[in-house]
This record gives sequence, C-alpha cells and structure tokens, in this order.
Amino acid sequence: MKITKKVFKEEMIQRLKEKYAMDINDATPQELFHVLGSVVKAYYADDWVQTWKDYLTEETKQVYYFSIEFLPGKMLKSNLLNLGILDTVRDGLTELGFSLDAIVEQEKDMALGNGGLGRLASCFMDSIASCGLPGNGNGIRYDYGLFKQRFVDGYQVELPDEWLNNGNVWEVRKESKAVDVRFGGNVYMLPLADGRLKPVYENSRLIKAVPYDTAMVGYQNDVVNTLRLWSVEIPVSEENRYRSLEERRELEDLTAVLYPDDSNERGRRTRLLQEYFFVSAGVQSIVRYFKKLNKPLTTMSQYIAIHINDTHPALCIPEMMRILLDECDLTWEQAWEVTVKVMSYTNHTIMAEALEKWPIELMQEMLPRMYQIIEEINRRFVNQYSQYYDIELIERTSIIQNGQVHMANLSIIGSHSTNGVAKLHTDLLKNVVLHDFYTIFPDRFNNKTNGIAQRRWLQLSNEPLANLLDQTIKTSWRKKSNDLHLLQNYVEDDAILTALAKAKKENKVALAQYIEETTGIAVSADAIFDVQIKRLHAYKRQLLNLLHILKLYFAIKDNPDFQMVPRVFIFGAKAAPSYTYAKAIIKAINETAQLINHDPDVKDRIKIVFLENYNVTLAERIIPAADVSEQISLASKEASGTSNMKLMLNGAITLATLDGANIEIRDAVGKENIVIFGLTEEEVYGYYQSQNYNAMDIYENSPTLQRVLTAFIDGTIPNIHFEGQEIFDSLIKYNDEFFVLKDFDSYCAAQKQIEELYGDKRRWQQMSLINIANAGQFSADHTVARYAEDIWQIEPVFAHKELMR
Repeated sequence: MKITKKVFKEEMIQRLKEKYAMDINDATPQELFHVLGSVVKAYYADDWVQTWKDYLTEETKQVYYFSIEFLPGKMLKSNLLNLGILDTVRDGLTELGFSLDAIVEQEKDMALGNGGLGRLASCFMDSIASCGLPGNGNGIRYDYGLFKQRFVDGYQVELPDEWLNNGNVWEVRKESKAVDVRFGGNVYMLPLADGRLKPVYENSRLIKAVPYDTAMVGYQNDVVNTLRLWSVEIPVSEENRYRSLEERRELEDLTAVLYPDDSNERGRRTRLLQEYFFVSAGVQSIVRYFKKLNKPLTTMSQYIAIHINDTHPALCIPEMMRILLDECDLTWEQAWEVTVKVMSYTNHTIMAEALEKWPIELMQEMLPRMYQIIEEINRRFVNQYSQYYDIELIERTSIIQNGQVHMANLSIIGSHSTNGVAKLHTDLLKNVVLHDFYTIFPDRFNNKTNGIAQRRWLQLSNEPLANLLDQTIKTSWRKKSNDLHLLQNYVEDDAILTALAKAKKENKVALAQYIEETTGIAVSADAIFDVQIKRLHAYKRQLLNLLHILKLYFAIKDNPDFQMVPRVFIFGAKAAPSYTYAKAIIKAINETAQLINHDPDVKDRIKIVFLENYNVTLAERIIPAADVSEQISLASKEASGTSNMKLMLNGAITLATLDGANIEIRDAVGKENIVIFGLTEEEVYGYYQSQNYNAMDIYENSPTLQRVLTAFIDGTIPNIHFEGQEIFDSLIKYNDEFFVLKDFDSYCAAQKQIEELYGDKRRWQQMSLINIANAGQFSADHTVARYAEDIWQIEPVFAHKELMR
C-alpha cells in the first residue's frame, strides 16, 4: 500500500485522541503501541475483508492448517514490512519524536507455541499469504502459552506468561462464528426405519468455542489470510453444570496453557480434550463455510484441504467422519472417501516415544463418539488389508493396539498424504520408522523439507545485512529468495567481505550490550559467538556442547597460558516442566557458567551465557550475531531443524552432524563451507542392530572424558550434587542413549577446526558469504509452494507467480 508520512502522522494523532482522549506528547509507549496497532489494522482491514469475499465468490479451494502450536513472535514490524510501509512509519514516528523500536518493545510475543513446530506453522502462515495462496491457520488461543522461564539459583522456574494482560491488538473476536463442542457422557446407536444408525448422546457436556481471528498479511500483494484461534467459554445452557469455582477452572484450563502436564490423570484428560476442542471447532467451522458454496458434500476435496501438523490434530479425521455421518447423512463409504481426500499429514518425529498414543479407556470416557468412529475405521482397515498383507504387519499398523489409540497410525490411514520434513527424515520414515505403512501406502509418502520466513529472519531481524545486500545485489532477493545466489559473485571481493564482517560486528555489539544489560555478564564482540538455541532435549545434545566447554576450561586450568580464540557460548532453551533430565542439564550449564565466568584464570577466554525465556524475539537478537550454528543432535534424531536455516541465512557457519536438514545445507554450500562431525545415520543404526555400544569402554579409555565427567560428581561444578549424578549416570550407568561420548572426540576436533577457520578472517567471511548466498532455497515460500502443488492442490490467487518459482 502507499501512504505518506503526513497522512500517517495525522492518523496517529487522531486515533490517539479517539482512543485515549489525549495529546500525542502525553502518550506512554504502551499507549502508542496500541494506537499504532489499531492504525495498522485499519490499513489492512479492507484487504482482509476482500480476500475472504474473493475466496467465497470465486469458490477458491483453500487449505486449513491445523496446529496445536503457532509461534508468530511480535507482529507489528512484520505487518509494516508486508504492507510496504515500514520505513514510512519509522520516519513518521521519528518526526513525531518517537522511536519505532521503543514502541515495538511494548509488544508481547504471542505465547502460542514452544519451538520449532509452532515457529514452522507461523512461517508457513506468512508464506502462504505472501505467495498469494488461499490458506488459513487453526489453533488455540492460549491464555498463558507454554510458560515464562526464569532461572533461580540456576534452576529453571516456570511462571505464567501473561501475554494477554494488556489485550491483543491484532485479534478480532468473532462471537457470531462460535460453535459448540460436545464431550463426555455415553453414546449409543439408535436404528432408524431406513436401516441407518443415529447416535444418541446421554449425559454429555457442551462447551462453547469462540474464535479470535488474526490477519496474516501477505508481502506487498494485498492478500490477507486468517489465523483462527479458539477460546473456551461455558454456554449459558450449561452454566448449572459448573457450580463451583474449581469446576469452572477445570474447564477454563482447557485453553490456559500449551501442553498441560500429562504426568497425572487430570493433565491427560485436559490435553486430550484440548486437542479435540480446537479440532472439532475448526472442522465444524470449515463444514459450515463449505455449505455456503451449495456444492455436494462428496465434492468437498475440490474446495477444501485440511492439513494435520503433527499428530495433535489427528482427531480431524474422525471428527470430519462424525459430521458427515451424523449430521449430513452420508454413507460410511462416501464420508470416508471425502475425508481421506481432504486430509493430509506431516510427521515431525523419528522417535517412537514421541508418536502420540491415548489409552482406550480415556478416549472412551472423554470422547465416546470419537472412539466409536476410530474403532470402526480400524475394523475396516484390518478387514480390507488383511486380504493382501500378513497379519503381523496389519497388527503393527492398526490404530488400536495394546490398549492404546495410535494417533500417527490414524493420521496415515485417514489421509491421502504423509510427508517428512527433510530428505533424511522422509527416508527414515519410509525405510525404518513407518516402513510398514510405506509398504501398504507407498504413493502417500513424500518429502517437503522445511523452510523459514526469510522476511522475518533477515529483512526484519538483520537490517545491517539486509541493507548491505540491497547495495550489493539490489532488492529482488526480498521477493525472490533464490536471488540471494547473486551474492556468490562477490566471494573474492574484499570490500564486500569486509562489509559483511562489519555488519556481523554491529550485530554482535548489539547482542553483547543486551547480554550485559540482562545478565550482568560482559562479553567481547571480538570473541567467537557460538550459539545453540533450541528446545532442551537429550537428543539435541546441549550436553555435548557443555562437555567440550569443560574440556577447554580444564586446558586453561592446566596451562594458564593456553592459547585459544576467545569464545562466548550462548544457549537459549526451555525444558518441558516435567522433563527432569533436561532441567538437570540446564542447572549444570548455569552452574558451569558461574564457575567459569568468575574464574580469574580464564581471563575472558571463555564465557557462558544462558539467556532465559528463549522466544522468537530473543532469537531475533541472537541469530544475526551468531558466528557458529550448533546443530549437534545425534544423527537420525532431528527431523529437520529450522534454526540451522535461520543461522545460515545470517552468515553463521554450521557445526553439525549429518542429521535432518543439515545434510541439505551441506549439499547447498559445499562440504568445505560447513563443519561436519560425528556418527552418520547408518553408523547409529549399525549400533542399534549390533547392540554393542559400550559407553563405559569409551569412558575408561579416555582420560579427558574421565576428568570432564568426574567434574559433575566430585564438586568441581558447584551446587549440582543430584543433577550431576543424574547426568553422569545417564552416560555411564545407562549407556549414553544418544552417543554423546562416542561423538565427543569428533566434536572436539570439529571445534578446533572452527577455531582455525575463524583465525583466517578472509576465509571465514567467504564461508559466511557462501552460506548467505545459498540460503534462498530454504525459504518457506518454496516449501509451501511444493505443499500447494503436490498435496493441497491449491493455486495462488494473484498474477505475480514469480514468488512461486
């Protein structure tokens, strides 16, 4: 859109008078943020309405992306960028005497996700709109999200993330679009005169799902899609059922937090009902929309695609069946054909324990009609495919087995597409994890390597680099990410290499200032900024990083003149509240930081910084400043990763195992521009097959490891008596599940290689440039274009299809 500074300033002043009845010079930053948000909403309001009208009148096929998580981050600058008015608004505010960045600080991150899954969903929402694709998000409007992480005495403490305290300027409550969701009680089937069966509900409960819509503004293309988030309320008709505050609170907890603690019965009930709540509300809303088109229900797949992002929304399948069978009177065969054609599924994990399962008794109690339908889906699957495959394979692929409902199995059987999120991941799904399903449904499996919204992760978060790119290769890369490849032409240009180093240094200085302000730790921007930012999980091996840090520390203690390039090791990670082992690693990292950061012998050669409450906004500070990208999961365990792509895009050098999308990054930049270490996927599975991995042997034959691991239990690292023993035992007593000790020497050698490369400044900058130049292929624009063409069969609604190339 086009708007002048003069018009913008007039609208800001007028809107402030209307909203707060005050002069702009009297406004607080919080008030200015809310006013600016309302002005921006007004700028895209007409396009939002028109986009929806166009989809309806043109009967456009749309995709609905169901995800338990969305992690959009702050939306003000993103909306300004996508509207094409970021510089206009920034300059206008400056003339009014205000800083856009100071106003942006008032915005809260939308607490709707935890990590990669939710950030991927939000990147997809941005790209779907920016590619002009007709698509919508469907999720939950959490009151508190995951949690706000604080460190107290080195321990992770979880506090409520009260992100809605001051309201959410971007959302629009749609009371008229509310639906009722039914759960509990008993359901029996009543035979009708025509032979059909009709469900009869006894003692069931109703809850009201109210949608809050948020605009997903496309990048300078007038397309505005919708992210619909559902909040729970008690219908007037049901208020007598909730006679105590505790009963009301139990229901309201349904949308209170992401991933309720399922270590107890109440938590498991809440989590299952939470999943059904947003699925039922979303599917009902979609069917209601489809009926407006006045098309036969059997043609739904020509107009509707529903995507199941991981297994949390797997109940989309039986819920669609319920509506088509019970409310629309389709036959089972008709309903099943429609459902399978409409549904598609992304698998996000290789680890069997992460494939979601629910006890039969719990599902029968909480969702009796869902269980009946799943049971029938399973019965028909077993009967049909038992004719062609041996009974053992059918038993392994059954949805219901061993007293549990297997949600991944339901997702695969009930959809027409199952995709992995990196080439290695998809190959492992087909050949190992889901091989039985691949045997039955080979045509359903495909790969869609993840991508990132490069607008946010470069244009917004790294303006020094973005401006340099504009000056060097012009601006076409902002719309066509593959044009970043033009930067490759400057790999021998010393002036550009120097400018790249200058941009990186500017970002490092800014991060160093933030670190000192928030933690009191002073770090040098001349040190290597070595970054590991991701969820805290044993397979991601933050522990391996820590062992190497201790090795360096002991080298300094043994030789005060030990020569090394100064390092700042930066961590950002949350551990699930009930994941005690991950929380033990957090404690160990924090106590090691206390030990090393305050040891005068170290002389600033090593600093450890664990920044608390890692979220999108913090990532936007860290990633532009990173020199080294730690992607060190055990090969075969990380499905894809997206921090690897964000850090690569910002010129960090990847230090990685051949896991997930790291393989594709290596192929993109060349093996000489990435540092690879560790076991391969084949070697990992070789150990699994031979069962001969012996952590004790490695430990006993390595004096270095003996010294490093003993530090966890002999008091060298202070204040980790229990945590240190737990970590030590996990590696030695319980045989090192994620092969940390096996990869230790290789990792240390790779870290030494990083140091040597960093010492050659020109070579390092060339590597950095090559990484940036080849990051365009990891744009989420390309990823969603492949989803759109191969899985969803949707097309862009505007003529500028160059974004899809």
